[in-house]
Amino acid sequence: MGGTCAHIEFLRAQPAWALALAAVCLLVAVPAIRLALWVYAAFLRPGKPLRRRYGAWAVVTGATDGIGCAIAFRFAAAGLGLVLVGRNPEKLAAVAAEIKAKHPNAPEVCTFVLDFAAEGLAAGVEALKEAIRGLDVGVLVNNAGLSYPYARYFHEVDEELMRSLTRVNVEGVTRVTHAVLPGMVERKRGAIVNIGSASASVIPSDPMYSVYAATKAYVDQFSRCLYVEYKSKGIDVQCQVPLYVATKMASIKKSSFMVPSADTYARAAVRHIGYEPRCTPYWPHSVMWFLISILPESFINSLRLGMCIKIHKKGLAKNAKKKSL
Repeated sequence: MGGTCAHIEFLRAQPAWALALAAVCLLVAVPAIRLALWVYAAFLRPGKPLRRRYGAWAVVTGATDGIGCAIAFRFAAAGLGLVLVGRNPEKLAAVAAEIKAKHPNAPEVCTFVLDFAAEGLAAGVEALKEAIRGLDVGVLVNNAGLSYPYARYFHEVDEELMRSLTRVNVEGVTRVTHAVLPGMVERKRGAIVNIGSASASVIPSDPMYSVYAATKAYVDQFSRCLYVEYKSKGIDVQCQVPLYVATKMASIKKSSFMVPSADTYARAAVRHIGYEPRCTPYWPHSVMWFLISILPESFINSLRLGMCIKIHKKGLAKNAKKKSL
């Protein structure tokens, strides 16, 4: 108590200009430190040696297209054996052949057919668990995901779409993680990367994509909880939050500075594995996240709703055109 009083008396004894200067320095120092840490993470921090740090194999779901496919190529270049998981056996075989052709010295590339939206998901994941038994699986990337065909009001979302969104984005991520995690715990090392979405973590709401955004919010919180649970066991859990990436899922064909190609995004994604529990690896996306965070929530909601209404109208028009043919 006496020490506290002495500190108060010391502060009172200081001239006003000195206290003001100290306050200004503090206000400047905190953002400067945060900026320096961001610059280091975005441009200077090295990626972790995945094979040596975590294990010899990686399991990647949704590996036939987009981010999952690009990450698989990056893993092969890093010397990891691959288990590519997807619903289309022909596409899986084609991706595996392309990886082997591009990286002839890479370890083995295996494929496993699993449709996350189909009935019998539990049995399929159990079969995957048996298929990887005995492999030193060090990295799991839960990339398989499903979104709306186009923006729509919640009352327009049919039963099949709701069921598929929940099964792929929630049950699939949960079950595959549950299947792979015991081996990591036994080996006391591993990395789990769950691909989230800006719709759940960056913008305050995603109107007309409500079920999709809610499932990705589950992925975010699921990841953060597992990060805390398993950090002491040598397992790094991370939710990566991309904004728009030029993929089939985003229905964007042409990449740009703010909308990177899947390969550009994957390069950043792999370098961020094993660090923060939640991150957006592609640095222009992180700048956008910061700008969104300082704008009024009502403004972001209004802007996003206007965008989604336009997407909704285009989707309805496209469907009407198909029916008329």
